[in-house]
Amino acid sequence: MENNCIFCKIINKEAKAEIIFEDDKIIVFKDIYPKAPIHWLFVPKKHIPTHMEITEEDKEIMGHLHIITQKVAQENNVNHYKLIMNCGYEAGQRVFHIHLHLLSGKIMGEV
Repeated sequence: MENNCIFCKIINKEAKAEIIFEDDKIIVFKDIYPKAPIHWLFVPKKHIPTHMEITEEDKEIMGHLHIITQKVAQENNVNHYKLIMNCGYEAGQRVFHIHLHLLSGKIMGEV
């Protein structure tokens, strides 16, 4: 856990979040500043600051992240969605703990 990482605090139940799903590797919760009617964050419990810090040993957790994204979407009847992972401040990353944004509930424009 990183000292001031809000996602690590959520994972460790030191900060509140509206949790959608959790297992031993991933936690999913609603974004507190939603950009769409459905805006969930899929967060690995392992602290990895950015996409650039993913290593070979993270292959399993990154694959699991995508499988859980698909599973949670299907279980909640979310059939059309956009997935976004920002890497670095200039790309829009504000919390330096990798995470996937799932956005749905409205027509999404192209990026």
